Amino acid sequence: MALSDFVTAVVAVLRRRPADLLPMYVLGVAVTAIVRVVPFVAIAIAYIVLATTGRLESIRTALTELGSPPTDPNADPEAFETWANGLEPIVDQLLTPQLVVLGLGTVLVSVLLFALLSAGVAAGQLTACYSRLRDNRGLLAGVDGARRYWLRFLGLFLLELLCWIAVLVTVGFGAVLLAGAGSLATGSMVVAPLAVLLAMLVALVVLLVVRALFAFAPVAVVVDDAGVFASLWRAAGFVRRQPVDALFYYIVALVALVGVSSVVGLLSLVDVVTIGSLVSTLVLLPALDLLKTAIYCGYRDRLAPPEPPTESLRQQLRGGLRRGWTEMTSFVRATPGTHALVVGLALLGFWVGWMAAEPFVGTFEASIATRLEGWLPPAMALELFGNNWLVALTTAYAGVAFAIPAVISLLFNGIAIGIAARLEVDPTELAAFMVPHGIVEIPAILIASALGISVGATAWRTWQGRASRTDFADALERAFWVLVGIGILLAIAAVIEGFVSPYYYRLFL
Repeated sequence: MALSDFVTAVVAVLRRRPADLLPMYVLGVAVTAIVRVVPFVAIAIAYIVLATTGRLESIRTALTELGSPPTDPNADPEAFETWANGLEPIVDQLLTPQLVVLGLGTVLVSVLLFALLSAGVAAGQLTACYSRLRDNRGLLAGVDGARRYWLRFLGLFLLELLCWIAVLVTVGFGAVLLAGAGSLATGSMVVAPLAVLLAMLVALVVLLVVRALFAFAPVAVVVDDAGVFASLWRAAGFVRRQPVDALFYYIVALVALVGVSSVVGLLSLVDVVTIGSLVSTLVLLPALDLLKTAIYCGYRDRLAPPEPPTESLRQQLRGGLRRGWTEMTSFVRATPGTHALVVGLALLGFWVGWMAAEPFVGTFEASIATRLEGWLPPAMALELFGNNWLVALTTAYAGVAFAIPAVISLLFNGIAIGIAARLEVDPTELAAFMVPHGIVEIPAILIASALGISVGATAWRTWQGRASRTDFADALERAFWVLVGIGILLAIAAVIEGFVSPYYYRLFL
């Protein structure tokens, strides 16, 4: 097959029913939100332990006596050192055996959970890609693939990690021996840097070969139903028999990654960083996975992608936005009880944060005026939209873990807002800043939280056998369109927050 056929297949899949594929990639970002539940629960446990043992009151007293840190540590190093020494009693209260064990356990469980969930989601993503490239239902296949292949994907991840460690250790040890032998033989210290440079080049080449081989191994797992080592063998056979196709993918992947990284780096100069995550999640990663799967399917003569849509890209975009708005409004009307629950949880979290911050009023201060310094409206509007929509996406799809992450995220966000509001030095100014965009942004985030609970309820029914896997796939697809509608609200809120909220009320001061 021609290389252009693979590109055409990728474009056709991305344009034809994108909501049947992209939720799998949003789930990849949502893994962090699911794993985040572990440290959140650990923080709550630590707070209870500190409160019940009386150490929390000691920490509050010490913080009150300590006061705020010097505004400029370099101007008065002795004052800063005195302030830093005052932290020792607080650290002693925190470094207890129970809390140390809790912290180590949190790290261990978080890493293990992240590895397991990442393997499952990666399996689901490639299975969905393979299904769509054969013009079949993507999300349904992705759900099945995650259950069937997660252990093999985990094995590939661990095997590649071991290969990287082995290469680095072997090359590093060889560089030390070569540098030592060369220095003894020549009596010159110039040999050591040359040996290190040579070792770095060798390591780079070997690691590129390892990555090139492991890039197609997961595809072989899905397409050929191969095991861990069999998939590596088949990936090596593919690269050997189709070097041009493999090289095409490597070049496209490298150019795409470098290009996106360059754009993200330029945007970061004006404090816009989350747009890169959105582009990677919704465009770059799906396109690259589809491309390598299409190339391998062509090699195995199993490529049968859907026909490209007849509508123009602009027509599709308009139609998608209209559908997103319709799905969002329908979801809100259909789930009043869920939204009432979400509002109650948000208010509960705010109240807890407000009460928890009360003892620290005067010790710590927050200032909206300080946070608005250096505000660049276009950049901030773009960053606020990217950040808020990413939060909405992860909150909604993290709900697949039986709604627990969505509920906990809602509570902790409410607590954080309550703490910030209680410590604000000028509450009137904070309220004036929040109102214009908050009347749009806050409902949008609450709808995303309700969506996460709804997705979690469907996941729970599916796990219990009271709903089918098709019902679960339908819930994931519908959630994507609801999130498109939420994205419209958040775009409006971001424009208001970037261009209006920081400035309008100053006319009345």
